[in-house]
Formats: sequence, structure tokens, C-alpha cells
Amino acid sequence: MFIGHYAVGFAAKRAAPNASLGPLMAAPILLDLLWPIFLLAGWEHVRIDPGNTAFTPLAFDSYPISHSLVTSLGWGALFGGLYWIFTRYRAGAVAIGLGVVSHWVLDWVTHGPDMPLYPGGPKVGLGLWNSIPGTLAVEIAMLAIALWLYVRTTQPRDQTGRYAFWAFVAFTAIMYVGNLMSPPPPSTQALAWFALSGWIAPFWAGWFDAHRGAK
Repeated sequence: MFIGHYAVGFAAKRAAPNASLGPLMAAPILLDLLWPIFLLAGWEHVRIDPGNTAFTPLAFDSYPISHSLVTSLGWGALFGGLYWIFTRYRAGAVAIGLGVVSHWVLDWVTHGPDMPLYPGGPKVGLGLWNSIPGTLAVEIAMLAIALWLYVRTTQPRDQTGRYAFWAFVAFTAIMYVGNLMSPPPPSTQALAWFALSGWIAPFWAGWFDAHRGAK
């Protein structure tokens, strides 16, 4: 799942309106921000395997540190705890902790049986990625609802708050379509380096959200 994770970040603003969208967006994509680092370190492994599912040519052979249920609970507790220490904003800390864990839940729905319950443990997955129309319907609906919630919760204070927000939405949509239509990556190394670009998203989100206020 891709834009479905972004949807969780946007929707979280409704639950924690005083939190910056930066950490709220970082939370549901945190596992995917860590994953390319662990790939490059050789701690986790993926193969380019066209046809593995209808939606993605990737075979996720091993990612127990970033993407097991148990470690996602740990990452969520760590991120939410750190946010609480620095801000003392309980709603934000809870939203961030749950946002991290939501990544595993959504990936469990979309992936095949490659999502570990714990490092070395059994792997599960419902396989929504085996249906391109089903995946598109679920993710687009999630993002549309989340954007509606975000726009109902915030309003732009200036042009940055308006246009940087919609530019983020457009860029995310273009990346989503491009990922679906582009050929498989040439190598796992190239994939990992490209995936590091995901770190831009929470900083961009925090930037335009700082130029928006509560309705």
C-alpha cells in the first residue's frame, strides 16, 4: 500500500489537530522510511520478481526488523513516546503510535503472505495486491476520505498553505500512477536509493501544514 498510508496521516490531523502533519505523516510511512536503510545495510532483502503480484513486481523475502507486527508495535511505541516526551501532547502521541502500527495492518491487507508476525515467525497477508482494480478502489477511496477530513479540519493561512498542499497531493498521485505503470526497477540497490526519497514527504507535509490553521 502507498497512498493508503498517506491517507492515515491526513486523517490523523482530525484526531490530533494541534500536532504538525509532519510527524503525523511520518508515522504511517515510518516502516517504509526505515526499510530502504535496512536494505542498503543488508539486514533485509527483496527481489525483483515481475508477476509476484498483479500490483507490484517485488518479492519481499525478509523484512523482520521494519515490517513485522511485533517490531511495528515497538517502532510505534518509540515514535509515539518520543513525541510525547518533546511535546506532552497526548492526542498527538497516540495518533502517531497508532499510525505506525496502521502500516502493518494495511500491508497485511494488501501484501501476499509475506508479513511476519515477529522476526522469524509465521508470515501472513490477505493479498489485495493480486487485484489491481481492488487495490486502486481501496487506496483512492481512503485518500479521498482523508483529504476531505483534512480540508474540513484545516484552512490555508496563505498561498503556501493552499498551493503547497495541493502540489503535495498532485505529486503523490503522480508517483502512485507512475509506480503502477513504470517498468520494474533495474536492481534492488536502485530500488532502495529511490525509496529513500520518501523521507521528503513528512517534511513537505509539515511545511504546508505550518501554513494552515484550524477551521
